[in-house]
Amino acid sequence: MTAFSSLGLSDALLRAVQEQGYDTPSPIQAQAIPVVLEGRDLLAAAQTGTGKTAGFTLPMLQLLSEHRPPDGHQLRALVLTPTRELAAQVGESVSTYGRHLPLRSAIVFGGVSINPQKDLLRRGVDILVATPGRLLDLQGQGCVDLSHVQILVLDEADRMLDMGFIHDIKRILKLLPKKRQNLMFSATFSPEIRRLTSDILHNPTSIEVSRNVTAHKIEQRFHAVEKTEKMTVLAHMILAGNWSQVLVFSRTKHGANRLSQQLERNGISAVAIHGNKSQNARTRALSDFKGGLVRVLVATDIAARGLDIDHLPHVVNYELPNVPADYVHRIGRTGRAGASGEAVSLISRDEEKEFRAIERLLRQKFDVQPAPAVDLDMLQASAANYVPQPEAPAAAPRAAKSGNGQRRGGGQGRAKPAGGDQPRRASGNEAAPSRRRRPRRSTPA
Repeated sequence: MTAFSSLGLSDALLRAVQEQGYDTPSPIQAQAIPVVLEGRDLLAAAQTGTGKTAGFTLPMLQLLSEHRPPDGHQLRALVLTPTRELAAQVGESVSTYGRHLPLRSAIVFGGVSINPQKDLLRRGVDILVATPGRLLDLQGQGCVDLSHVQILVLDEADRMLDMGFIHDIKRILKLLPKKRQNLMFSATFSPEIRRLTSDILHNPTSIEVSRNVTAHKIEQRFHAVEKTEKMTVLAHMILAGNWSQVLVFSRTKHGANRLSQQLERNGISAVAIHGNKSQNARTRALSDFKGGLVRVLVATDIAARGLDIDHLPHVVNYELPNVPADYVHRIGRTGRAGASGEAVSLISRDEEKEFRAIERLLRQKFDVQPAPAVDLDMLQASAANYVPQPEAPAAAPRAAKSGNGQRRGGGQGRAKPAGGDQPRRASGNEAAPSRRRRPRRSTPA
């Protein structure tokens, strides 16, 4: 099997990878890293959970560290993502794998104060991870110089098109140097993606890994449930199975709020996360969920591609998604980096069309089982006796130090905001690394 040491990465990067407990690259990493190191443009189709973030982060860090400008830190690499959560996840990977390199990075997105992000950019960064809207806001205020960008990464390009970012992306492209390396990652090679590719990439190498395929270690279960009984069945599965960490997907924001409130009334701690929540509320919800303070996180599809939760054991589709590909992204929150996981879908009579679309997409027939029998007395007793076991409190959020002792900015409230803003609670992406020994995993995220 391929080892990271055979891919041409520097000792500093290999050390960071080893410290994370990884030894073997995933297929997307083994194929993408050499291409990026050669300086070629890349178009990669890779599902969530296949390790694509490290597939571009590691070689990008290598190239930037090999050719440093003499006059300090310049913005030389730009990573665009569709959501705040995904920006935070990618930024954390940059910080983690670049911890032994003299590079600075920052993360910028909307929904939080822009002033701390301006401060970080004034100090100079080598790598910027951004959502398109906030990047254009900062550029319009003269806070970002894109004229030295050597590497452009479009992560989850299909999602950016779905969310209507195409015009923002075209505006950003006009601000970048004509000569640069372009890396595009997408879950699909749709006609829209191919058109965007022709506008951005030059003679790219194409890689296709695990297209619309669910991870082998994810156990998928489907239950036929009357719509009015879904809440009771969900509570039964959580309590009877003693599930302590469950990510539940709802189709709508209102439905996510209602479901989290119903779970709370049944003695199951829950919180909702969706686009109408403030960034502070989203960060706090994710932090509480990762830390074991909340048992259930109810999310809309905004979280399907942006959440990276180590060893998440259970994902539940309370409602099937309207777009079948979103099913793959949803359940991809579990079974990550080679771990096992369980994905349960509750299917009501009016979701037959969505279920068949998922089967066609995955080219697989699934058995639909009856809903498990519910014992209401047992549910009440289980809820009353459940004792949460949160992890040790995380350290206060702080900026990671780069190899030369400089602080590496994050743009997520790592520094105390100016102008009287309250410091935000750390999310799992912002907290200091746990001191517990990590189990060795074969491939990085």
